[in-house]
Amino acid sequence: MSSNKSKFSKNKSLKQEIIKKYSLSERDTGSAVVQIALFTERIKYLTEHLQKNKKDKHSRRGLLRLVGERRRMYKFAIRSTNDPEMLKKINEAMGKNE
Repeated sequence: MSSNKSKFSKNKSLKQEIIKKYSLSERDTGSAVVQIALFTERIKYLTEHLQKNKKDKHSRRGLLRLVGERRRMYKFAIRSTNDPEMLKKINEAMGKNE
């Protein structure tokens, strides 16, 4: 019997790596940059999943919800910071090369 959990939720070390890479301090797990990076990783996973499972409408809806959440978080992060280094880190977390 296989589990219904995704690779992302099973692999806690992947999540810890992302948090460690994008965190602003040692105990930071919820800043906008970290959340954007986590959303991006989940979006990548769901995109791969949907390419294999074209009729999975429930996952497609989840993907669209994640994309919307990430977009809102990105707007908030851009609006709330003036630091160019932080903007660079945000764009890196989004996968943009600006």
